[in-house]
Amino acid sequence: MTRFESALVYANQVHQGQVRKGTGIPYMAHILGVAAIALEYGATGDEAIGALLHDAAEDGGGEARLAEIRARFGDAVGDIVFGCSDSLVEHPEDKLPWRQRKESYLAHLERASASVCLVSAADKLHNVRAITRDLRMHGDEVWARFQGRRDGTLWYYDAVTDVLIRRSHSALTRDLQRAVEELQQLADNR
Repeated sequence: MTRFESALVYANQVHQGQVRKGTGIPYMAHILGVAAIALEYGATGDEAIGALLHDAAEDGGGEARLAEIRARFGDAVGDIVFGCSDSLVEHPEDKLPWRQRKESYLAHLERASASVCLVSAADKLHNVRAITRDLRMHGDEVWARFQGRRDGTLWYYDAVTDVLIRRSHSALTRDLQRAVEELQQLADNR
């Protein structure tokens, strides 16, 4: 089994039974989508594995999970997972408030590695596309899924895109910027 295959199996184990916010969509659809986007925009092997595992520590065990990822897949992958996490607590109820976590993540991205920026951009692009699709299908009720609700969610994706564009003016970040603009326009016209 290749490292990528092993990471795919591992990600499936970590996210087993999880679904996307407010949907019945298995969380693995997001994991696979982020990895596909990262690969489409030139991810290396470590970056692709980091994309598969980008939420594993944040959503599935915190520091202990991150240590296990480092042991299994190496420090380069561990650094990507760490860099894509806005919290590493073991229990979700121990997380800092949403806005504080997002502001800290934005500050962190300002100095993050190119690999972290690539995986983060792929993650955000997949999220924005999903929100846009769901907003078209379900209307404004979509915003209730998110701690930031409408205004906070739009603020966050705009802010993270600004940081990522400054860090890397690439095809991926330009596509993310277009997707965020489309989401903002759709939200404004409802």
